[in-house]
Amino acid sequence: MSAGLLAQYAAIGLAVLASALVAFRKLAPQLSSRWLAAASIRLARRDSRLAQALGRRLQPKQATGDCSDGCSTCGACGPKPPAAARGEAMPLEFRPRAK
Repeated sequence: MSAGLLAQYAAIGLAVLASALVAFRKLAPQLSSRWLAAASIRLARRDSRLAQALGRRLQPKQATGDCSDGCSTCGACGPKPPAAARGEAMPLEFRPRAK
């Protein structure tokens, strides 16, 4: 096996691993957040400064309570239901046909 072919396999393997991690975080956000928190705690308890820095970097973001974090706990950030569903009257608009 040549060095070029080995480098190609390594690059493809890294791309597949990265895409699998992104898909996992998108499809299971709570589970990935728990796993990141557990890994962060384990790394923060080590004596190595490098491990502690990596542990601080891996800490998952916490919900701050404002509308920019996307936590959707209060329901205020989501889309509003149509006016007809809220019980409001919707005016009719008549437009001439385009020629």
